[in-house]
Amino acid sequence: MQFNRTPVLRVGRSKLRSALLAAMTLALAAAAWLNRSMAEPPVMKETAGKPAATNAVAQLIGRRVSNFVVKDAGGQTKSLADYADKQAVVLVFVSSQCPIANEYLPIIEELAKKFADRSVQFLTVYSSPSDTAEKVAAQQKQFKLTLPALFDHDQQVLESVGAERTAEAFVLDARGVIRYHGRIDDRYGYEYHRDTPKRNDLEIAINELLEHKKVSISSTSAQGCLFGHCERGLADRTKGKVTYCNQVVRVLQDKCQSCHRPGTAAPFSLLEPAAAMHWSEMIREVVLQRRMPPWHADPRFGQFSNDRRLSQEQLDTLVAWVDAGTPMGDKSQLPPRREFAEGWTIGKPDVVFELPREVTVPASGTVPYQYFETPTNFKQDMWVQAAEARPGNRAAVHHIIAFYRDPNGSKHRIEDQWIAGTAPGDMALVLPPGVGRRIPAGATIVWQVHYTPTGKEEKDRSQLGLIFCKGPEPPKYNVATHGIGNHRFLIPPGDANFEVDAEMKLPQDVTILSFMPHMHLRGKDFLYRAVYPDGHSETLLSVPRYSFAWQSNYRCAKPIHLPKGTRLECVAHFDNSADNPANPDPTKAIRWGDQTWDEMMIGYVDYIAGNATRL
Repeated sequence: MQFNRTPVLRVGRSKLRSALLAAMTLALAAAAWLNRSMAEPPVMKETAGKPAATNAVAQLIGRRVSNFVVKDAGGQTKSLADYADKQAVVLVFVSSQCPIANEYLPIIEELAKKFADRSVQFLTVYSSPSDTAEKVAAQQKQFKLTLPALFDHDQQVLESVGAERTAEAFVLDARGVIRYHGRIDDRYGYEYHRDTPKRNDLEIAINELLEHKKVSISSTSAQGCLFGHCERGLADRTKGKVTYCNQVVRVLQDKCQSCHRPGTAAPFSLLEPAAAMHWSEMIREVVLQRRMPPWHADPRFGQFSNDRRLSQEQLDTLVAWVDAGTPMGDKSQLPPRREFAEGWTIGKPDVVFELPREVTVPASGTVPYQYFETPTNFKQDMWVQAAEARPGNRAAVHHIIAFYRDPNGSKHRIEDQWIAGTAPGDMALVLPPGVGRRIPAGATIVWQVHYTPTGKEEKDRSQLGLIFCKGPEPPKYNVATHGIGNHRFLIPPGDANFEVDAEMKLPQDVTILSFMPHMHLRGKDFLYRAVYPDGHSETLLSVPRYSFAWQSNYRCAKPIHLPKGTRLECVAHFDNSADNPANPDPTKAIRWGDQTWDEMMIGYVDYIAGNATRL
């Protein structure tokens, strides 16, 4: 295989460079095309008659692709989540300037029509910034294309799936997991061209996926124009000017260190430069794939103050630093070290409560929810500004919820007298100025703790830390938590997209501060929607890739006022199929239950009674 003849699509910094590279690309492509023949394609190594793929390529199979939002050829936003109801999504990387990709365009269009009535969505992806809207429009007209064309000029889609070339296809299942990667078929290559393929790799893979079979050949080598890496507008950094001291440490402080430090759930610390350098390749991988920092909200709906995502500039900085060899730089440029209260994300608490006794968690078996009570001994009503439930043994504690019991009685259920909680991926409670959570004098803390056996006996004594509101007067607003849930559902065995909904009609004006969707291992996606009294509706939060391992709280950047009579709807989907790798048993019908192998559907909201949008 003559790689020196491979057409290359690269990104230039100036019109001159773009023109030169475009000319080189066309020249290389033309040279390869002139030399093509009707001969056999280059020989690929095979195992048991199957085309081989490199280890790196093979590792793409099974990767779950993060949701992405990009513009299409018409300037409209498109998201992978838009096709959540499809059995499969096929991403095909193309370019208006690559001859091999152009040869395949009619074939891609034909395949899309062939599978249109079988719940398969084809998308063409343009990941070279040199593919302008005008060029793509001309190409679409020339080839009479009807498929959605996505502009991926910052290469977030390319990086999420690990694409390298045009005419490279990725088949994603209903959960967004890559099940096939590689060529469309073996019809066209750098130096060969045949009218009839020997193997229709992409079509076969799609059929096998739809028939719930294992894809027999999941990875093949695609032959197309090689994409150059996007320079992202950071020319100085590509010259090695980015260092740990002058830029990288600031990104880590801003986005990583609140979790990646001793005493938290993160697997390693990033407080020291040596640790960041040691984990640099892993950092590069997870940020390019948008796996870290963890954030699952669709950016088209709502804005959130605790958005964990890296900005494009922050991502570029980390990647450029790793690619430059992780230079340390001038230590005089280091910012002040960020200080943390040991083991706490909210800072040093004003008061810390513990479980009334140490708990022994058995090595195996089912452990029902455990409940404990701790007196507060508060002599007066206390207003909480921040609260954090801290597991004493993170290996054994799945979640904690701390409620309070009012000694004078209450018309509310104890489930609505919420203080704070923690679950995998959750954030501690931090309220904005002027808002607090009132805990009445003499209240008792009621703990709900879910323990999961680890295979050996464990000990735990979890804690609850509180920071109180400061000032001579109590806060103007009291925040409460309410769960909008549905307990009456039955998810059929094997159902990959079972819908469960719940709603609440507001009896008064309320102001929403945050959302937290909750499901278990079969949870697939979750949406909050407001239907206003005048009939119009608005999506407040969409989580298209729900993860049981990252149960995030989404804090509204601006409080949301919902008038009396608004219907607040929650819509969730569950995947009880064998394709869900987290599914404990796809052969069982599933109802509501406490344990993780059961299911729940709750849309929690933190709210203030009345209109408090002027916070």
